[in-house]
Amino acid sequence: MKIFYKTRATATGGRSGHTELDDGSLGFDLTRPGAGQTGVNPEQLFALGYAACFDSAFAMVAQQRKLEVTGKTSVEVGIGQRPEGGYALDIDIHVETHGVTEAEARALIEATHQVCPYSNATRGNIDVRLHVTAL
Repeated sequence: MKIFYKTRATATGGRSGHTELDDGSLGFDLTRPGAGQTGVNPEQLFALGYAACFDSAFAMVAQQRKLEVTGKTSVEVGIGQRPEGGYALDIDIHVETHGVTEAEARALIEATHQVCPYSNATRGNIDVRLHVTAL
């Protein structure tokens, strides 16, 4: 695989510590979900990245298909304990489209899910559900 871009982040203190890009351009204090403290958690950071990545892939696929469509992507990321032990993520992707029918929107979102790097990384090991609203 030809690598187009690579970045590196370092975390200290786990879910109650700090994470920062090694170039110093972005960093966050971390907190556990529901702890009532200021900070973010890894699931929130994952949701931010996945939403941006999927939205960009959506625009690319729409352009390739020559569709006049706009959209907005929201990603919900949950975490829970697996019955066999350990933890797993659970994801819902919500895409709101303007300019295409619901059937066209569904086909577009399915195609986007095949090219998005986050979708490719999670496929087969994380439950991901796609939700489409065509307006």
